[in-house]
Amino acid sequence: MMLVDHPQRRALNDEVHARPPERLRAPMRLTYLAMFSSGDRTKDTAAIQSLITMMSGKPLGEEQNHYSADFGSFRVKWERHNEFVRYKFFVSGDEAHLFSDPAINVVPKEWLASLPGEVIAANHAVLLPMPEEQIRTDQLSDEVFAGNALIGSTTSGGKGIVLTDFRIHADGFGRIVFYDGGLTPRQFGRLVQRIMEIDTYRSMALLTFPIAKELSPFLHHSEQELLSIIAGMEHATEEDEPELFDRITHLEAQVERRRSDTHFRFSAGDAYYDIVQSRVEDLREGRIEGLQTFREFNDRRLAPAMATCHAVFSRHEALLERIGRTTLLLSTRVNVTREKQNQAVLKSLDRRANLQLRLQQTVEGLSVAAISYYIVGLVGYGVKGLKAYGVDINADIAVAVSIPIVVGIVAFGLWRFHKALDKDFRK
Repeated sequence: MMLVDHPQRRALNDEVHARPPERLRAPMRLTYLAMFSSGDRTKDTAAIQSLITMMSGKPLGEEQNHYSADFGSFRVKWERHNEFVRYKFFVSGDEAHLFSDPAINVVPKEWLASLPGEVIAANHAVLLPMPEEQIRTDQLSDEVFAGNALIGSTTSGGKGIVLTDFRIHADGFGRIVFYDGGLTPRQFGRLVQRIMEIDTYRSMALLTFPIAKELSPFLHHSEQELLSIIAGMEHATEEDEPELFDRITHLEAQVERRRSDTHFRFSAGDAYYDIVQSRVEDLREGRIEGLQTFREFNDRRLAPAMATCHAVFSRHEALLERIGRTTLLLSTRVNVTREKQNQAVLKSLDRRANLQLRLQQTVEGLSVAAISYYIVGLVGYGVKGLKAYGVDINADIAVAVSIPIVVGIVAFGLWRFHKALDKDFRK
């Protein structure tokens, strides 16, 4: 076929198939790590590549964001996300006692110590066949979960059971127990992946909560400053306006900078919270008597924190809008004051122009007299010359007669000159 693919067609198609869940069968042990990334993707890639080299595995491809391999003693699943990297280590078989020999024990210790980033979620999990007798959750809590209240439910139409306490135990890991009551390997893999994602994305969403708590006092102080500025505007004089304008611009700069610093975290928190809700919905939970379901746990523990974050974010946005309106109002007031000042300046200039015009008219009157004086003087010299030549003429009478004529001609000439200038100016 002579059809041309879009440059991103295959990459986009492969993206929807990326990070597929592992096929899992009980009994199995699993250790899950989510490392908050340092931002340097080369370090994340180098970390998994060093494990591959150490275990003589198949090399990681360029720009590959997920990797899965069986190294014999354990299987590994690596996934790179925008803000964190996930590792899963699988070991087949059960334990004499739950969580006595977690899967991470077979992973090279020196490699684990060199992992870049910081732990944002870590869990040990055991995958067990569904027991024939009823699960005694109280006994399981005492023996495995340090007596903590359990969260759990049946899942996948009753074919699976998940139990955990969402606590970090003494070894730094959480603990989760999965029971398989007829799940296919792919179903079991999806179930495990969803539970791990719920824990990870819950922590990622809650990264916003400390920021919201830290931001609240700043917003309160900023709101009080804004109220003070607005109150000051009510009775402010023209002399007070520069100080008010300086205060409002300084406040707007501070609030906008905080918004720039926190906007990504708030937006990411909302996105992670949506993923948590989606993953809980996918569990298709059924109640186990006496236990909170995952939905109830998130509704009671996670939802209020996210509601607080959303309220702080909305408060921040509303404050910026109020500051913007106040700045616009103050700018309008300053512009009106400037217009008044400009009008006063224009009136002053107009008065000066009138004075200059009157002075110019006075000077022009004097110039007519001066020019006429010199011209009449020339006429007098001419008449005297004619009289000396022999022409019978009275010089005094001739000069006297020439005076009004000369003045009229000079005045008319100046009038024509001003009229020509005025015509050019209007063009």
